Amino acid sequence: MIYLDTISGTPLHPEVKVAMVRYLDNGFGNPISQHRVGDKALEALERAREETAGLINARKTEIVFTSGGTESINHAVKGVALAMREKGRHIVTSNIEHQAVQRSLRTLTGMGYRVTSVPVDRYGLVDPQDVEKAITDETILVSIMHANNEIGTVEPIEEIGRITRLKGVIFHTDAVASAGVIPVDVEEFGVDLLSMAANQFYGPPGVGALYVRTGTKIAPLLDGGIQENGLRAGTQNMIGIVGMGKAAELAAGEMQGRMEHLWYLRKTFTNRIAEIDDLILNGHPTKCLPHLVSCSVQYVEGESMVLMLDEEGICVSTRSACASGSLRASHVLTSIGLDYVSTQGTLIFSFGIDNTVDDVDAAVGAFKRSVAFLRSMSPLYGKK
Repeated sequence: MIYLDTISGTPLHPEVKVAMVRYLDNGFGNPISQHRVGDKALEALERAREETAGLINARKTEIVFTSGGTESINHAVKGVALAMREKGRHIVTSNIEHQAVQRSLRTLTGMGYRVTSVPVDRYGLVDPQDVEKAITDETILVSIMHANNEIGTVEPIEEIGRITRLKGVIFHTDAVASAGVIPVDVEEFGVDLLSMAANQFYGPPGVGALYVRTGTKIAPLLDGGIQENGLRAGTQNMIGIVGMGKAAELAAGEMQGRMEHLWYLRKTFTNRIAEIDDLILNGHPTKCLPHLVSCSVQYVEGESMVLMLDEEGICVSTRSACASGSLRASHVLTSIGLDYVSTQGTLIFSFGIDNTVDDVDAAVGAFKRSVAFLRSMSPLYGKK
């Protein structure tokens, strides 16, 4: 099997697994308990918090552990809306945000909040000036993702951060697709809130974190105990958190080497699929994630290609994992100008640190064969 769907979730790093098993064998305490077993759990919790904070240049006191990227996003968007509702009820976002952002905002619009969604260009880039123009005296939050999980485009977060600071507006970025993959620095970005997930950088699924800059007004979504500085009640998922901390430590230490490897695989892959005619590469050619390639194949249906590639042991996806199975056109692809038919012929290849050039060669060969076979049955391709 050749796994080229790391944007949907990465395999567990062997060293992360060792750390989790070691904790499982030796630790079972509740970090809030005031005895030696609880103290041992608290020590492991705070070590993981420090490791996670180090990945994004934050203070460990600014890390709130969650159940994953979706919860981190929901907490950022809804938590600010609840905490700031007396100041205003206007939120600015973009047309290509993850469904966790879009659906959180949909919920808020039903509660009387107003949302302005700025467009993107054909590469999926947000214009910071559009964000600035959208901000009003009632704006309480700007939420723009750092990197898009369907087309890989990396947004100008630093420029947007400078604008929100000058305007005095809270700024959230969804960095689920980027944190642990490319450098993420909350100080350079100028963000107040940042969402991340462990399973994007070889940690376990079901655990994530929300960075909350000191002094940012945000309400908890879960009421109960005083865990996570009072921002997320409930006993922490210690095994998952330990795994996330170890994965963050490894990602920080190995990032440069990982990126060089992934860029090489991406360049090799894009060069070799250039031979396929009527193929569109989506996203920005250089301002992009190093491990993701989105391409739309004309006259071919994406799900059929996925099934044919799977038959040859190649695992890829057609769109965001959270939206797979939907027959609707991707809102990301339509936002960059693709027509409905082209969106249906889109595949996402995302490489991992364990993939090799041989994997790329095998994937390219299987991809070409699937396209040729499916086009041989296409009445539209024969008439072009």
